Amino acid sequence: MSIAALHQHLAPLFGDRLRAAEPLARHTSYRIGGPADLLVRPDTTAELAVVLRAARARDVRVSLLGGGSNMLVGDGGIRGVVVKLGRGFRRVEWRDAGVRAGAAVQLGRLARDSVARALSGLEHAEGIPGTVGGALFMNAGAYGGEVAGVADGVEGLDETGATVTLEADALAFTYRRAHLPPGFVVTAVSFRLRPDDPATVRERLAGARAKRLASQPQGQPNAGSIFKNPHGDHAGRLIEAAGLKGWRVGGARFSERHANFIVNDGTASAADIEQLIGYVMTTVERIHGVQLKPEVRIVGVGR
Repeated sequence: MSIAALHQHLAPLFGDRLRAAEPLARHTSYRIGGPADLLVRPDTTAELAVVLRAARARDVRVSLLGGGSNMLVGDGGIRGVVVKLGRGFRRVEWRDAGVRAGAAVQLGRLARDSVARALSGLEHAEGIPGTVGGALFMNAGAYGGEVAGVADGVEGLDETGATVTLEADALAFTYRRAHLPPGFVVTAVSFRLRPDDPATVRERLAGARAKRLASQPQGQPNAGSIFKNPHGDHAGRLIEAAGLKGWRVGGARFSERHANFIVNDGTASAADIEQLIGYVMTTVERIHGVQLKPEVRIVGVGR
């Protein structure tokens, strides 16, 4: 692949929105991650199409970076070009039966704005970090709700830069995953919401916020839940029962507040977190006979 050739091709269009060797620690909630060969911020679908076509023509791998809130980037960074959608993908269009939100819109903000309009369906998402696009890809959820329950359609581009629209009945969701076509880049998501009593939706939002503040670590870099909950159980309970709450490797440790969160004390490396994840998976399987599966995405080069 020719990173240099791609850089030269894209530079006139993107200017300072294209950066070489950009540290990805600046763009992840963990504050961890080595450099991207290239990081580009397209502001329109036309610009995004240019990136996808140019990368494909030069055999350069494309990776997507949303809010960086549910991923661990390796200490060696990510090879190829990393796409982070810009301000043009932060537009929101309110409709009678819901909302169309750009993929770069913050999900928590969208939830709060929905409640302000007395629209129900996204209250559970208050406080979930990350963007609408990332939430769609991960089928993000909490407190009994998930994206799959309200997603009504998805717009995006395929790997050739062509526009693709996926209707609700074509969306294939499983627990913490949307199964999208290979190379598909989400640009906007439509959500079906329903009018409800203003006081009722405010109360549900406040309840979700209170639960999150009471049970999850605050003020420490983390990437949300590390493991998916096994059927009929909770990963945090299994980890705590195995005596691993607060377990540390280097600058990373399982939170004392919630055992399914790994926090960065400010000095952790991706290698620390990967080692911690592996140790806990092995220990929980040995003690409980349960194979934990990571929910956090581990991407990039280890060293």
